[in-house]
Amino acid sequence: MVKKYIRKRVDPSKHREYVRVAESFAGGAELAREFEYWNAAGVLIVHAVIAYSDAVCIKLGGLKSQGDDHGIAIELLKEILPENAENKKAYGNFEKIIAHKNAVSYSGEVYDRKDIENLWKNYERFKLWTISVLS
Repeated sequence: MVKKYIRKRVDPSKHREYVRVAESFAGGAELAREFEYWNAAGVLIVHAVIAYSDAVCIKLGGLKSQGDDHGIAIELLKEILPENAENKKAYGNFEKIIAHKNAVSYSGEVYDRKDIENLWKNYERFKLWTISVLS
């Protein structure tokens, strides 16, 4: 079976809305961390990086990926941005977080403080990269 990758055209000025969504997810993740709701924090971290990725793709390419396979969002980033060491690090951080999407959300796996600290570290790196790319 061949996967179909769906992309949606989006006005580049809309990237700011995706940044706001990412910030909202991140704020929720911070609250969940505070109350030790580890899986909730993980889900929100995953969605924050997806929204930041969408913001970059929208601003620089006028596109965003759609569908359940968020690995496609990484591929779109790679298509839109030049290949360099800084971008590769960001893709790695994104991939590390996305790799947890199903486990933290659907598998029944119970996350703990250490798991979320690792995700948060990768989130922070991806966020800083996103801010530099968007400015």
